[in-house]
Amino acid sequence: MIRNLADDDKPREKVLNQGIGVLSDAELLAILLRTGVTGKNVIEVSRDILAKFGNDLARLARATPRELAQLVPGIGPAKAITVIAALELGSRCRGAMAVKKQTLSSSRDIYEYIRDKVQDLDHEQFWAIMLNRQLGVECRELISTGGLDATLVDMRMLMKKALDAHATAIAVVHNHPSGNLKPSAADNTLTQRIKSACQTLDIRLIDHLIISPTGYYSYADNSNL
Repeated sequence: MIRNLADDDKPREKVLNQGIGVLSDAELLAILLRTGVTGKNVIEVSRDILAKFGNDLARLARATPRELAQLVPGIGPAKAITVIAALELGSRCRGAMAVKKQTLSSSRDIYEYIRDKVQDLDHEQFWAIMLNRQLGVECRELISTGGLDATLVDMRMLMKKALDAHATAIAVVHNHPSGNLKPSAADNTLTQRIKSACQTLDIRLIDHLIISPTGYYSYADNSNL
């Protein structure tokens, strides 16, 4: 248990004396797990968990509690749920912080605003962000959910939602779970269809972002709109 570690190795004592930011990923996990398993203390168990996911928190966040419990001996459903719940809470916190910035004037703004919804998914989703003339956010809408490498977009539904929100501009976003940020031919065709539909309705398409666990691609930044 954490209380059996040397004082200098106790994550809770480090937080109290130095702040939460000094803890390693393994130490943060150890606080959630509380106890180790036979033959390993809680820090070692935490390191084992991270190693199973290539020390990539984004990969760990995409795991289900069942997958985590099966991959790491001694981690039961309760501990697995605690870890996944904490990662989901962190993701929602990022989203809440991004929502406070209501004006989206760059691709980075759009990315920060929406990434918590799509970055760690194992399937594709397509979202639209409805904006006013000052590029302030009116709302964001999930337009469609697809499979591992594709999602269909109903253009009439997309435009109806924009009109219902009285949007004068929109940004659209979808994710690539594979991590590949290069737009496909289908992505390019879809972007041009959306742009054409927006022009017909006097709505400005400010950007189309492709988001992956490693970052994002902006059509506007690459002069492809």
